[in-house]
Amino acid sequence: MFENILAAKKRLKGYAHVTPIMVSRTLNWMVGAEVFFKCENFQRIGAFKFRGAFNSISQLSEPEKARGVITYSSGNHAQAVALVGQMLNTKTTIVMPNNAPVTKRAATEEYGAVILDYDPAKESREDIARELESKHGYVMIPPFDHPDVVAGQGTAALEMFEEIGNLDMLLVPCGGGGLLSGCAVAAKGASGTCRTIGIEPELADDATRSFHTKTLHRIDNPPTIADGTRTPSLGKITFPLVLEYVDDMKTVSEQAIIEAVKFLFYRMKLVVEPSGALGLAALLSRAVEPKGRIGVILSGGNIDSATMIKVLSS
Repeated sequence: MFENILAAKKRLKGYAHVTPIMVSRTLNWMVGAEVFFKCENFQRIGAFKFRGAFNSISQLSEPEKARGVITYSSGNHAQAVALVGQMLNTKTTIVMPNNAPVTKRAATEEYGAVILDYDPAKESREDIARELESKHGYVMIPPFDHPDVVAGQGTAALEMFEEIGNLDMLLVPCGGGGLLSGCAVAAKGASGTCRTIGIEPELADDATRSFHTKTLHRIDNPPTIADGTRTPSLGKITFPLVLEYVDDMKTVSEQAIIEAVKFLFYRMKLVVEPSGALGLAALLSRAVEPKGRIGVILSGGNIDSATMIKVLSS
């Protein structure tokens, strides 16, 4: 799998941004450790999802691209697939919940995707997408449970190790586990001693339960502010990878997530969505004990005005 991440890095060269790594002396003093942020909020479409979308869609054959791509997503993967489809002249169709963040939906439309709404309280996005895949012959590019998507996401951690060297710990947000499993594989391949820890909201702790019990758990429509983690469960591909490569899983409260977004905004001048701030939330709340050199993946910055107002006024 590490070889697939190395190949993905070559494939993404010239298309994905090599995102910056930032530090905060104030934070280092507060937690008593050396913290490095991999700023995927500066990636194309404002999130790491571009990596996996490009790595997977760019490998499709011309006949497959001509059939068009379909996926399901609350926002960041939707934007990524739509942009890559625009770049590669491939039609894209996105099954998106009717409560998706306004900014993410607008950007997806601007990239030329066809959006199909569904009610997450009544319908299954996977079932809708599979029915359309079968009916129209689309190629399915799921948001996380796909080997090429996982490999693409892992390039974020690979870049980090190549730039700053070894880490003692890598903190990665977890929704469906694509970013977490890809980064964990990259960490083991690039640095055998780094511990990878996945971070989830307490209200959406399906992966944490799954990790600790070794049995797949599911939570439908968890009411967390971190909309990127509302995926009901890990996937058939990501669950085994998480069990094999991830060292631990921790959860954080909604208030801890809000405080992390506020710290990044006020102290580091970074706009990071709640899902993207989970690693910092774990450090500030001591869900993870800070020690040594710590890498934190800031997975995205696509936060709408209503959510940011709610966060900053809390």
